[in-house]
Amino acid sequence: MRTKVTLVLLFLNVVLFFFIFHFERDWRTERVAMEVRKQVLGAEAADIRALEVESTIPNRSFRLEKRDGGWFLTKPLEWRANPLAVDRMISDLGFLEHETSFSVRDVLKNGQSLADYGLAHPRLIVTLTSGGRDTTGAAAVVTTLRIGDTTKTGERLYLLSPDGSRIHVVGRELADNLSLPLAQLRSDTVLSIPVFEAGSLNLQASPPAGVRVLIQRVGNRWVFETPIPARADKDAIELAVNGLDSLRVKSFVTGPAPVPAPKDEPVLTATIEGDKRHETLFLGQDVPGPAAADGSRDLYAQLEGLPAIFVVTMPPPSPGSTQSLMTTLRNASESLRDRHVLDFDPATVSVITLQAPDQPDLTLHRLEPDGVSGAAAGTAAADAAWQIVLPGEAGQGPTTLPADRLLVQRLLDNLSGLSAELFKSDAPQASDMENWGFKLPTRTVTLALSVPPPNGPRSGLSSPAVSEISLEIGRGDQRDSYVYARQAKPLLESIYAVSPDILRQTPLAPSAWRERTLAELPAVAKITALKLTDVAAGKTLLDWTPASPASPPVAAVLDALRILRARNFVPGPFRPTVKIDGEDRPWKYRLDATIALPTGAGGERTSLHTLWLAERAGGNEQLAGSAEFGAFGAVFTIEQPFLDALWTLTYGKRDPGPPAPTANKP
Repeated sequence: MRTKVTLVLLFLNVVLFFFIFHFERDWRTERVAMEVRKQVLGAEAADIRALEVESTIPNRSFRLEKRDGGWFLTKPLEWRANPLAVDRMISDLGFLEHETSFSVRDVLKNGQSLADYGLAHPRLIVTLTSGGRDTTGAAAVVTTLRIGDTTKTGERLYLLSPDGSRIHVVGRELADNLSLPLAQLRSDTVLSIPVFEAGSLNLQASPPAGVRVLIQRVGNRWVFETPIPARADKDAIELAVNGLDSLRVKSFVTGPAPVPAPKDEPVLTATIEGDKRHETLFLGQDVPGPAAADGSRDLYAQLEGLPAIFVVTMPPPSPGSTQSLMTTLRNASESLRDRHVLDFDPATVSVITLQAPDQPDLTLHRLEPDGVSGAAAGTAAADAAWQIVLPGEAGQGPTTLPADRLLVQRLLDNLSGLSAELFKSDAPQASDMENWGFKLPTRTVTLALSVPPPNGPRSGLSSPAVSEISLEIGRGDQRDSYVYARQAKPLLESIYAVSPDILRQTPLAPSAWRERTLAELPAVAKITALKLTDVAAGKTLLDWTPASPASPPVAAVLDALRILRARNFVPGPFRPTVKIDGEDRPWKYRLDATIALPTGAGGERTSLHTLWLAERAGGNEQLAGSAEFGAFGAVFTIEQPFLDALWTLTYGKRDPGPPAPTANKP
């Protein structure tokens, strides 16, 4: 009997030992881990999708939800949240640690209650919603934290764990960040799509403008889709989008809402489309009150999808501008339009043809640099030489003259920069075209392009590449001091009013385009003799050789002859007579220069060059001519240093000089 009792007792001891070893140890280990672990929240803080705070402080309760990668307030109003404030809250919750913790059971054993720690009626109740079907595939996890009183030192506060079993002592920064006023919690930005992401701008103004304007980005350009296909001004578009992005919420309407609401009867609707998202702003009526001294305007506004009505301040015109942002957006069909008449790269132009009624055509042809082609040719185009192509005599081919590269480049720059003073019409009638002078244009400028634009003209539309662009200038309007212009090839219907300077910049006289440098002596060439003769009097005024020193006027003439340049050309070829004051007269002076060039045998080869000079016609004008320059010779005005030197040589002895000063009389 005693043996059985002993065996039973032994068995019970083994069972008790097994229970203590396996279960009691786990209990103690878990209790110690709870006491040692400092992290308050676990996996539930890893993917917070919603955050709600109920506060005993008035106007400090709110709810936040994560939508499309961003945070939004849903209580007490629906609005985009301040990302910095939300990130700080989420970070505080995710890394929340306690200074110490103790169990609620121990508190109750010691005769205390949750009320002693302010947890019976907590000052803050924080509800977290984590995960969800779209992220974890499981139901969302809801976690609730209760925040009570501060400790005696006031630096920490008590927090009840989500399961209600432990009280944590944590830093009070958490409560401070969860009790932000609404003004700090909401974002003050209105639109969030930056200009580099924007793909289109859609504007709809109320009457009288009332025109829907759709502008889209095509590559690195912007183009109008409505009301008409046209080029848009890239800089103006980006300034407008930046202006919309810079709008800030001045205040929210918490009292009686304006009637009508902005989205019901907007003064202006602006939609910016970005990368797989869009934002629409409704601008409504002016906020009642005195006008701002700086010209800014307060308007009621709403965002699409959000019921909140708020106030924004539309800025006044910026320095140097005549239009405010609101005016620019309401008149977008003109204010955001590209005012350039033509779209081309000057470096790609190979031929320029100028035409006018009752005048022979003028053709300027670019000379391709030797051994340069393709992209390199476009790079070197600005430095390429140009020539004037003249029709030849009957039975003969055309002749050429060197053209002034700088003048041609200036013409191309003027054409490229030709801008509309006014958009006259985008749908002209036949009668308008005749009235504006396009039946017989005053000037036609045709540009042949060696490298076609990538997408045709600056319309940005999918039109075929062009190899020729033509500009027509019609009749001018004397009252408004402009002329009408249009792109005739490829044909665009738009008629522009432009400055009449374009007519002065496109003369058809070959002399207007001739190369101003008529002759340039090589560095090894020497002028070995210089002779100036008064032809009419048969008198030699100068006979110089290097054996005698060159006086300042002689040195100036030598410099002018080494690089002989014309200030302007006189139309027509060189003749034995020259027209002065409407009268044909013989040339007054003859200037002979002997030029010596070294030869390969160590000797020199000399040649005589003659320049004919007329009487000085004015204070800064004297004509010169020669049969040696160009196909038909040249008659031209000389530059001022050459003119001054000749005056000294021809009239110096007869020039009385300035009058002598007279003594002051008493």
